[in-house]
Amino acid sequence: MNSVSAQGCVRGLAVGVLLAACVVDVLFAGSDGTSVLPMAGPVWPTLAMVLVGLAAVLWPTGRRPEWLTPQVRTAVPALLSALLTAASLLVLEAVMLGPGEIMILLCLLFIAVRHCPPRWAVVCGALDAGALLVLPVRHGVALSSDVLGLQILGLLLVGLVAGFAGYLRSMDYRRTVAVSDTRRSERLAIAADLHDFVAHHVTGILVQTQVARMMATTQPQDLDPVLAGIERAATEALASMRRTVGVLRDTGPEAADRRPVGDLAGIAELVEGFATPGQQVALHRDPALSPDTLPHEVQAAAFRVVQEALTNIRRHAADATHIEVRLRYDTDTERLVVSVADDGRGGTQLPAAAHGGGFGLVGLKERVTALGGELEAGPRGGAGWEVRAVFSAGRS
Repeated sequence: MNSVSAQGCVRGLAVGVLLAACVVDVLFAGSDGTSVLPMAGPVWPTLAMVLVGLAAVLWPTGRRPEWLTPQVRTAVPALLSALLTAASLLVLEAVMLGPGEIMILLCLLFIAVRHCPPRWAVVCGALDAGALLVLPVRHGVALSSDVLGLQILGLLLVGLVAGFAGYLRSMDYRRTVAVSDTRRSERLAIAADLHDFVAHHVTGILVQTQVARMMATTQPQDLDPVLAGIERAATEALASMRRTVGVLRDTGPEAADRRPVGDLAGIAELVEGFATPGQQVALHRDPALSPDTLPHEVQAAAFRVVQEALTNIRRHAADATHIEVRLRYDTDTERLVVSVADDGRGGTQLPAAAHGGGFGLVGLKERVTALGGELEAGPRGGAGWEVRAVFSAGRS
C-alpha cells in the first residue's frame, strides 16, 4: 500500500504543477496591466490551447471515447500550438509563451513515443517536438541569439523526454515478450501433463474395455478384475484432469505444487496398475537405488519415461506378453539407467485415432536432455522394443 500511495502522491503533485503552470499562462496572456484578471483579447487563443492540451493529457483512461486515440491526443494540440505560432508571425501580434504550454507539449511527446503505434509514434512525436521548438519565435525572430538558446534548451528537453519514454516503451515490450514466452512454456508444460497422464489412463481404459468385450462371451465370470481396472484407470484420469485444470485456473504460488509429476514410488504403482490378463510386467529395481540419492526432477523424468513407454506398448504392441522395467543406479558414475523392454511384434487392435501423433517421444527426449541425460528408443534383438534413458543423478 505504501508504494501505491507514494505513486498517487507523485501523480497528484505532477497534475497540480501542470494546472498551476497553465493558470500562469492564462493570467499572463490576459493581463492588460490594469487588472489581475485575464480580460485582454489575446487570452482566448492561449485559453483554447491550454484547455485542449489539458483534455489530451488528463482525460481519464476509463472515460475516453473511442475516437480519442493516442494519435489524436498528441497530434491535435501540437497542430493547434503550431497554428498559434504561425498566427503570431503573420498577424505580428505576440501570443503568450508560458510554462503551461511547454509542459503540455512535453507530456504529449512522452505519450506519443510510449503509447502510439510505431509509425504514428514517429509522426506524432515529431509534431510535438516541432511545435515545442518553434515556440520561441512567437516573440520575434530579431532576437536570434535568444531564440537559438531557447531552442537548444528545447532540444535538450525533447531528447530527455523522448529517451525516457522510449526506454519505458522498450521495457513494456520486453515485459510483453517475457509474459508471452512464459505463457507459451506453461501451455507446453500443461500439454505434456495431459499427454503423459491422461492419455496413459485413457489408453488403459480403451485396452481393458476391448479385453472386457472379448471376455464377455468366453469368460464372463472373470470380468470383475478387468472392470475394476477400468474403474481405477478412469478415476486416475479424472484426478489428473482435475489437477491440470486446477493449474490452469489457479494463478497463485501454490499452482506449481498441484502439478502431477511422479517419483520412484509412483513408478512402482504405475507398473502394478499396468498389468492386464495375458501381460506380465516385472519391475527390477536396484537395491542401491533410494529416493534420497536422486534429485526430485530426475525421479519425475524417470517416471515420465516409464509412463510413456508403457503407453506406447498399449498403443503399438498390444500383443506383448512380457514387459520388463529396470531401474539401475551406478554408484561409481552416479548415473541412473531406466529401461522399458517388451516382446511385442507391433500387433494392435486400437483404432487409428488412438495411436497418437508421435509427439510423446519427442517431448520425452526434450525432457531428458534438459536434465543432461540421453534417451534411446529402438527395436531389440529378436523381437520387441526398448526405451532406455540415462540420467546424471549426482546432486549439484
